[in-house]
Amino acid sequence: MRFFADAFFKNRYGHRAVVLETVAAIPGMVGGMLIHLKCLRRIKDDEGWIRQLLEEAENERMHLMTFIHIAQPNAFERFIIIVTQFLFIIFYILLYIFSPYTAHRTVGYLEEEAVISYSQYLREVEEGRIPNVNIPSIAKSYWGLEKNSTLIDLIQVIRQDECRHRDKNHGFADILL
Repeated sequence: MRFFADAFFKNRYGHRAVVLETVAAIPGMVGGMLIHLKCLRRIKDDEGWIRQLLEEAENERMHLMTFIHIAQPNAFERFIIIVTQFLFIIFYILLYIFSPYTAHRTVGYLEEEAVISYSQYLREVEEGRIPNVNIPSIAKSYWGLEKNSTLIDLIQVIRQDECRHRDKNHGFADILL
């Protein structure tokens, strides 16, 4: 996935974030839904997994909502989002049904790639190749950032989120081993 993102977006990190965050929001929602259904069928407790996965999905959605304000995707990128999301949701549902361990491990690795991408994005902004613009109020409100927060502040908090998602999904995979 990284190869395609690098080839298509190159250094347009805001646009890359929009497309990748639409995919990133899928695993938590799918995992939460499938665990919910499994717990209903088996009449057993989920041990907090559903809430954690749905919170992750919501957090990834907020990444998306924020970057939509920053990157303002064009019609073609919106089409790519729809196709990518459609293909990934089918893939991930099947993967999670057949191997939740592999699904969580895969997400852990994808989140690590997100950390790398956001680190590169941060470096580009810090070195002045991408303007350090003010961020939308939706981001300031969601992450509790200061009124004068900039893109650097935003990328840092999102990268921290991605680190938590990486660690959480590798942790889930370890439990499922």
